[in-house]
Amino acid sequence: MPAYAYALIAVGVLVWFYPFVRAHRGTTPASVVNSRSRWGVLLQFMAFTLLWQGHFWARSLPVWRATISVALFILAAVLSWTSSRALAGQLRVDAALGAEHRLVRSGPYAVVRNPIYTSMLLVLCATAIIVTGWKLFAAALVLFIAGTEIRVRTEERLLASRFGEEFESYKRDVSAYLPFLY
Repeated sequence: MPAYAYALIAVGVLVWFYPFVRAHRGTTPASVVNSRSRWGVLLQFMAFTLLWQGHFWARSLPVWRATISVALFILAAVLSWTSSRALAGQLRVDAALGAEHRLVRSGPYAVVRNPIYTSMLLVLCATAIIVTGWKLFAAALVLFIAGTEIRVRTEERLLASRFGEEFESYKRDVSAYLPFLY
């Protein structure tokens, strides 16, 4: 794999990840935490790790794959920057709610309920296009979706308990990960 491929992944991941670091700094302590979402984090981490298990060092990188990867990284970065800004002090790794928590329905949250997970999926795909074959990507995708489902269901139970019908209405109106797929 050419050196610029590693640089493309490193820059893509850093640009995508940076707004979460900034947004997390302003987060107040949680009043309700459900640590079961950590199992989902583990599965998502395993999915990203699985991508690197093939013979990626011997892969070439045609221009079309690099172009698609760059486009996916850009879209992922746009979602991460706008999502973290929309959450403004509510961003947490665990499924948790703070005393001041509000139901965010603006920005990318008006299009999908979980734009951060959508952005993570885009990063997974952008990385896979560069480093892995279809079989490992398919396995990584299964792990990622399983982990994401654990996290989403845990988080949405908390949101439903706090916001009741307002959240249920939002859930009916806005798809979970991909626009227009309910």
